[in-house]
Amino acid sequence: MMLKLSGVIITFNEERNIENCLQSLVNVVDEIVVVDSFSTDKTKAICERFNVKFIEQKFLGYIEQKNFALSQARYNYIVSLDGDEALSETLQHSITKLKSNWKFDGYYANRFNNFCGQWIKHSDWYPNKKLRVFDRRKAEWQGINPHDNVQLFNSKDKTGHLKGDILHKTYQSYSEFNQKTEYFSTIAAKAYFDKGKKAPIWKIIFNPTWAFFKSYVLRLGFLDGFNGFVICIQTANITFLKYSKLRALYQNRN
Repeated sequence: MMLKLSGVIITFNEERNIENCLQSLVNVVDEIVVVDSFSTDKTKAICERFNVKFIEQKFLGYIEQKNFALSQARYNYIVSLDGDEALSETLQHSITKLKSNWKFDGYYANRFNNFCGQWIKHSDWYPNKKLRVFDRRKAEWQGINPHDNVQLFNSKDKTGHLKGDILHKTYQSYSEFNQKTEYFSTIAAKAYFDKGKKAPIWKIIFNPTWAFFKSYVLRLGFLDGFNGFVICIQTANITFLKYSKLRALYQNRN
């Protein structure tokens, strides 16, 4: 008996990417659920050209919104993507085969990130393994916003790895990258603050330095040329901003 899959996506103003995302899913899954945070661009109109279940929901936070989206799916076996992601042809075939041969509780795939028109092959950006195909009875979205990830409830649950890539159209300009770095570092600082995490001076100095060294040197970010350098600098910068903003939150509380 062939099991059925639900494709689950959250969106906000994804007119640039959502069509590619949906096209990569239509021949793989048995339904597509899109939970949209009241987009103001053409995202809804594009989705309506496909046979999707389109739900508008005020943004609850990345983790919370994605778990809400999971709850709206008809089937327990999930393929979860962001609106700026798509399945490569190889990954489409790999997932389709699971419908008659599902062995594990969840499956990882490598995410291949495109930055300013360049596919990034090193640093922290590749292979960038993600658990995105899973049984929702065994897993959910967890983590600290905005760094969400799917985690299995039981560490003894087994996972597999699929051939093919999740194709991620990330920032397509340096200014967009800067804006998102500011945005995500603010969210992360607030999430850390809510969890009682501290920001001593040594973390503000050491953690960004280590983040750059690890991604640029140990993980070969320099092989991606100038854009690899930009990415690794921003990796350090978002770490610096996160802890600086966290420290400011504690100071402003007093």
